[in-house]
Amino acid sequence: MNVFRLGTRGSALALWQANYVKSALEKQGISVELKIIQTHGDRSRNAPIMNLGAQGVFTKEIQRALLQGEIDGAVHSLKDLPTEPVPGLLLASVPVREEVRDVLVSNKVKTIEELAAGDRIGTGSLRRKTQLLYHLPQGIIIEDIRGNVETRLRKLDQGDYDALVLAAAGLIRLGQRDRIASYLPVSRFLPAVGQGALGLEARLEDSESIRILSLLDDRKTHYAVLAERALLAALEGGCIAPIGTRTWWEQDDSKDFLGLHGRLLSPDGTRLFEHQERLEIRKAEDAVRLGEETAQILLKAGGSEIVEDLKRTREFS
Repeated sequence: MNVFRLGTRGSALALWQANYVKSALEKQGISVELKIIQTHGDRSRNAPIMNLGAQGVFTKEIQRALLQGEIDGAVHSLKDLPTEPVPGLLLASVPVREEVRDVLVSNKVKTIEELAAGDRIGTGSLRRKTQLLYHLPQGIIIEDIRGNVETRLRKLDQGDYDALVLAAAGLIRLGQRDRIASYLPVSRFLPAVGQGALGLEARLEDSESIRILSLLDDRKTHYAVLAERALLAALEGGCIAPIGTRTWWEQDDSKDFLGLHGRLLSPDGTRLFEHQERLEIRKAEDAVRLGEETAQILLKAGGSEIVEDLKRTREFS
């Protein structure tokens, strides 16, 4: 392989991520060419994400190009990548993760506790919206917002919103760390599945591309996101459901344990089910089992009602 062709979206954040992967591979002696591919989510910038229909609005076109051999690998924001496997494709590598927390961005207040009735918070995430509804007092207005990070910041500066809730990782990667007013407490505002992580995809039969992408794989990050994604898949939540997760590693008697905190909320933010579980991890299958077992506990605790409500909502939307 003379040049490794890497597919990516064309937003500033996606290009930062792709160039990060490109640079890391070039340090390994791999020549890399970026190929920008526009996705359905990029073309539909005004509608809320949950109204765009099927999962994979930011990934399908890139995956199609990969399957057709137009590119050799793909780089995704892992939280955009649906958990349902695409026949012929493999999540080959997950590099070291960036900061996972959500943050408050505001020109008016420093902390979320300072927001008052009538203030408007912009978010494009149902998970963030439901956690805000659950934890904040009534009277604070939570509104949908679309667009890339720069567009959202511009709308904030124009006065369209009093605050935004965004992923810290995107701001940090774009050199906008100074816009962070405060980090949201992770105990109350769990991140999205895969937040802060990149997912590198290859064709299942392309052993050379898998080998190349695996040069950047971080085992602990990869296993952590496998557990998170297994939880999401078992809850049948897709990538837009109000599901939050947090993972952490512990060592006990020289054994590696992975902890997983899963949370499922109702779309109106009035009901919340959560559970924390820990399991010794020796192989990828252990991480998947941790996610699946945590999901089953959430479902049995009452989360199944929320999942069924979400299914009915999608059927009639």
